Amino acid sequence: MTDNHYRVLTLLALVPPGLVVSYGQLADLAGLPGRARLVGRILRTEDTSMLPWHRVVAANGRISLPRGSDGWHEQRQRLQAEGILLKGDRVSMEQYRWRPDLAAILMLMDQ
Repeated sequence: MTDNHYRVLTLLALVPPGLVVSYGQLADLAGLPGRARLVGRILRTEDTSMLPWHRVVAANGRISLPRGSDGWHEQRQRLQAEGILLKGDRVSMEQYRWRPDLAAILMLMDQ
């Protein structure tokens, strides 16, 4: 696992229940600005079964998995179980976006 993969997955583990993060936001927080697609690739290729992968959505709040697929249904169900309301396949980013304290994240990342 590369350092980039480690940083992305470590940050993903910090996203609290009931909130979401976009691929681009996760990339930015991991020190990889403009690398949203890399985050998507990392989530697709690494084992995220023990991580809250379902809390990662597109910048516009849309579930990125193919609509109607098993993964799409699972992500939607998991988000709803955490109290996140969806309109179709979208989450209100204004309401549910994770807004972490950057100092706290840096401290956690150094541990």
